[in-house]
Amino acid sequence: MNIEIWLFIVIIVVTLLVGGALGFYFSQRYTKKYLAENPPMTEKMVRAMFSQMGRKPSEKQVRQVMASMNLQK
Repeated sequence: MNIEIWLFIVIIVVTLLVGGALGFYFSQRYTKKYLAENPPMTEKMVRAMFSQMGRKPSEKQVRQVMASMNLQK
């Protein structure tokens, strides 16, 4: 089987480009799904953060912090 060297190089380059594009797409999709299922900040974490600062947060304060973080998305 004789294959031209330029055709071989083109096939390798196209394969790498397609693989990179598919890898990027699927990794981005997985990351978005993971963050939707496991949000980086929960109400429990906000309460812990307030208590570490020596404050007892009200429910309203916790909701405000969560709402402001959701707006930043």
